[in-house]
Formats: sequence, structure tokens, C-alpha cells
Amino acid sequence: MRLAALVRPLILVAAATAVSAAQPPAGFTALFNGKDLSGWRGGDTFDHRELLAMSPEARAAKIADWTKSLTELKDGKPHWRAEGGVLVNDGQGRYATTEQDYGDFELLLDYKLEPGADSGVYLRGVPQVQIWDYTMPDPKGHGYAKGSGGLWNNGPMGAPGRDPLVRTDKPIGQWNSLRVVMVGSRVSVWLNQKLVVDHQILENYYDRGNKKLKPDERRPVPPKGPIELQTHGGGTQWRNIFLRKIGGEEANKILASKGGQGFKPIFNGKDLSGWTGATDAVEVKDGVIMWKEKKGGVPYWNKELKDFQARVMFKLPKAGNNGLAIRYPGAPNTGDVAYIGMCELQILDDNYEQNKPAKIEPQQAHGSAYGMVAAARGYQRPIGEWNFQEVTVKGSTLKVELNGSVILDTDLKNATINPKVLKHEQTGRTRLSGYFGFAGHNDPVQFKEISIKEL
Repeated sequence: MRLAALVRPLILVAAATAVSAAQPPAGFTALFNGKDLSGWRGGDTFDHRELLAMSPEARAAKIADWTKSLTELKDGKPHWRAEGGVLVNDGQGRYATTEQDYGDFELLLDYKLEPGADSGVYLRGVPQVQIWDYTMPDPKGHGYAKGSGGLWNNGPMGAPGRDPLVRTDKPIGQWNSLRVVMVGSRVSVWLNQKLVVDHQILENYYDRGNKKLKPDERRPVPPKGPIELQTHGGGTQWRNIFLRKIGGEEANKILASKGGQGFKPIFNGKDLSGWTGATDAVEVKDGVIMWKEKKGGVPYWNKELKDFQARVMFKLPKAGNNGLAIRYPGAPNTGDVAYIGMCELQILDDNYEQNKPAKIEPQQAHGSAYGMVAAARGYQRPIGEWNFQEVTVKGSTLKVELNGSVILDTDLKNATINPKVLKHEQTGRTRLSGYFGFAGHNDPVQFKEISIKEL
């Protein structure tokens, strides 16, 4: 489906948010009931992973402390209150935070600012879609005049998504309409029906500044987390706060519709024309390459590649195991790609240990450069659903984006071999060209919509 077809009805429902807070658009749920703070708790700029890692008692105490500040009185009124169908904040207190966590979603809300207000919307507990008074003096160069809607915590000025594409704020004292679509770590933002952020990665604020982490140890935005409305010293008002969960099939269509220029299909959906190697290990059925049980080997596309991007959709059975062959030498050198290719990028059930059961090393998890560099875990869709993955290979570097989140971004020339995984010398990681294919391990893994873009 074309992106325009996906977006058009969503714009229409966004325009409908001004009609009634009591009646969310079809498919949406009202996060604010217009009457009280039911469904909301207190929050802060706090790594949601750390909150989930606490004991239940410590987590409850932390949340209770945050929540208490929502109703603390100032001039006889609480910092947060419902008033005439509007959620009013005086600029003080902790952040109004949803009790529920969300994965992929579309969020609609209206907001109104007092002069000098500086606020924002945290996505999965991560800062933030910026909201502020664009007329404020700016001696420190924060970029107020660029307007609201950007992902302001995305690194320094000029970082992708940090600044809005266009300033479209209404004058202070008027209502603004905000729409956010989040798939994986990728965020698109419309402010007053104009696109201001186009499918950009929201950086994980908590890992980016952590000097204890090496660059390839930094993890994406959590797969789930709360929505937070920030307080930052200026009065804000909020209304018509609606959210719609986005399922895996819709998320894959959104991801496939973006950034696809220059990609060419290498699988025709009918047969394995253009492929060679262990093609007897797979069969083609209903537009899908289906791995035969108890079959191994490396079927590969018969064109040697240097730098490239690959897009592929895959579906795993429980404990399913396969891999992407990266710069595989090909015939007559048809040994184990994990040793003789640049690497095998692991395709593996994220819950492998529970479903096998068996212990694996971090460098064996899905998306990892097998035996060398571990990928972030927890970003796969449930077993039985299709996953969308994009791989970028440049020189000695690899980047893996799974379902919209970058789970691996590394340079193999700096990699350390894990001898528990790779039992003998890995001779291929310095390869600068080779073939792209699949590394089967006897499990009925499925692939479709496979395309390549040469760089």
C-alpha cells in the first residue's frame, strides 16, 4: 500500500481531534477522560529500563513519590488538574505520565502554552517532541525560533530530526494540534497538520550520554514505555489526548514505504531465478522463500556486492535459527559463512533460550555479527508475525535496523572474537566484497520481499 493511502485517513482523524474530548476517533482510545487524572501517574526524566529493573516495592515507592507531586498545591491549586475537559499544568510538579506502556502507536493531542512556556512529550519515557514558545529570547541558541515539534534531544543542532522541517506553531494562547506516529525508534510528527519530522530515529537520550558505554553497546529507545507530558516552568494546557496502537502488519508497511529509493527486488516471488548455492534447501510458495526442515547451506543471490543495503522480511518459528550471509565468497569456497564470509548476521528467535531451551552467548542473539558483536535484544515481533529488517554494509561497518530500531551499529575491524562461539579462526571479516544470501540451520524460517540497494 502506498504511504499516501496510509496517511490520508490519519490526517482526517487528526483534524477531528478538536471536535470532542469525549469521543476519540475510530480506533483511538482517550488517555485523558476530561474529568480527572485516572490512568496517569507521576514521572520524570528517568530511564524506563531502570524503573522496570527495580524490585516491585522500590518501583512502587518511586512512582508514588513522583505522583504525589502532581497534586501538591500552589496558590491553592494542584500542579495538575482537570478543568472543563482540559488537563491544566502550572509548569511545576513532576510529569503527567501514562500508567500504561506503549509500543508502536499514533498519538493525537492538542496543547496550548502560556508565554515563555517550554515543554514536551516524552515517547516511551524518552525525551522528546519539543513544545515551546518560539518567540522567547534565545541567548544560548536553543533554537526556539525554529518552532515546536522537533526531536530536540537528538544530539547537537543539525542532528537528524532535532529541528522541525518548518515552523508551524500557532500564536501563544491558541490551541495547537500535534500528531505523532512512532514505529520502532522512528518518529514522524505533524504540527497543525504540517509534517515537521519525517520518519527520523529518536535517539535514546539515556544511552547517548553514558560514557561508560562503548558506541556499539548503546541501545535504542525501549520497545515499550509510557507517554509523558513534561513540566518545565511554564503553564501548559492539554486536551483531546488520543492514542491508537499500531500492529505489526501496519508497522511493516510504514517502514517499507519509507527510504526505499534505489532498492531493487532480488526475489521475484515465484522461483529462485538469479540465485545459486544451496537452493535445494528452500522452496518457494505463495511469494515466500520457505526453509525446508532439516536442511542447511547457503543459497545466495548470484551477483557479487561491495557496499550495499539489504531489506528483507522474515518470520520465525519458536526457537527458529537462520542467518544472513554477508559478503559470502561463493563457489567454489562454500564453507561456513560465519568463518569465511564477512560475517553471518544472526536470525534467531529472541526467546530462543526459553523455547529451545538452551543457553546462548550475547553474540549469538538475533541481529548479532555472529561470534563477534552482540545486538540489542527485545525488538522482534511475536512468533508468527513478519519482521522488517534493513542491513547496511559499508567497508568494515555493519548496521542492522529491526522493525524500525537500530539494534547493531558496529565496525568489525574493532570486533573481539568470542571463542565460545567461533571455535577457530574467522578469516572473512576483512572481505570487501562477496555475495548476499541466507545461512540455514535446519529450521522452517521464512523470507519475503528481499531487495538490494548498491551503494
